[in-house]
Amino acid sequence: MRDERPGPPLTLRLPAAARAALTWAAVIACVPLLYAVTLAEQESLLPVGLPHLAFAAAMALPLVWARRRPGAVLAVLLAETLAAVVLGQPAERAWPLLPASDLLLCFVTATRPHRTGLLAATATLVAQQAAWHASLLAEGLRVLAPGFLALSALLAAGVAVAWTAGTVLRQRREYGAALRAHAEHQALTAERLRIAREVHDTVAHSIGVIAIQAGAGARVIDSRPDQARAALSAIESTGRQTLQGLRHLLGPLRDPAVTGTGAGGVEAGLADLDRLAATVTAAGVHVEVHRKGHPQVLPPAVDRCAFRVVQESLTNVVRHAAAGHCSIVLDHAPGELRIDITDDGRAPTAPAPSGGYGLVGMRERVALLNGRLAAGPRPEGGWRVTVTLPLAATRVEVR
Repeated sequence: MRDERPGPPLTLRLPAAARAALTWAAVIACVPLLYAVTLAEQESLLPVGLPHLAFAAAMALPLVWARRRPGAVLAVLLAETLAAVVLGQPAERAWPLLPASDLLLCFVTATRPHRTGLLAATATLVAQQAAWHASLLAEGLRVLAPGFLALSALLAAGVAVAWTAGTVLRQRREYGAALRAHAEHQALTAERLRIAREVHDTVAHSIGVIAIQAGAGARVIDSRPDQARAALSAIESTGRQTLQGLRHLLGPLRDPAVTGTGAGGVEAGLADLDRLAATVTAAGVHVEVHRKGHPQVLPPAVDRCAFRVVQESLTNVVRHAAAGHCSIVLDHAPGELRIDITDDGRAPTAPAPSGGYGLVGMRERVALLNGRLAAGPRPEGGWRVTVTLPLAATRVEVR
């Protein structure tokens, strides 16, 4: 089977050394830009001032480790902001540290737990406000002037926006992860239900046939040893068929590489209906199979569902109805498959439509294919199960 997983992004396809070299190249390329945008009023672009160039490099170089250690890099940027004030650097020199800190805060909040993001936002807010007010006091300006208060509010708003954006990104990532986990859980639950239905259908039918044959053999073992021998042979054949079916069903659980049809690639379908009818007939209930319409290749889900419904119905006939005859009619109508199963047993002894796991499983199988199922006693006696399965627009692949 072809691997349908998407390939990694181009950057992840590169070797680790190449990615590191590209990161260093990008950060180094930012140094001249930072040098140009942080010139003070009386400074010129040339000649290059070495202290100024060193300060620009100090602002850029921590970004190399921003992806791997965003919290530590944020702490370095905040420390550089405070150091710029302590060293008496002009405001034009240190302003890029403020938006860089906000971007790092957003990244930390988006990729780290909620508590870590909240602590990072608090530290960023305190450091930026402390640096701003300290620079005002160093220049002898009034901190509570309306214009300066507005700039303080703008700094606080930047921190709030960065933290909010990071929180939204983190929550969306967590929500996506929760949806994927829920989908995986649903798929696992559906697979367990499928296996439970298959095991029930396979084992319940076989045990019912074996019980009937064993009882018949026990009654004639002394008077008619040939019939007793035939009953034992039927028990052996049914047991072997059941064991083979269970192996096919449970094979994928032992070997994850085997998918779809299970070990050996065998799935029960209407092609096995005559063999099933012969097994039930040998158990004492004469089964006749009639086919109408123009048989066609059925979708695998419909084929399996139809067989399991017939199998479960025959199991109920053998175990509950005390019937001597059962008729199965397969009507291949345009766009749908109709199945009618009737027996001549005692209707009051048949299972109620809402009781038992067998009918529940049958209803689930049919409903998953947008089909219809009705089960109940016949006015003339006996029991009837009618099923209609559409051949197109099935909702889910049932196995």
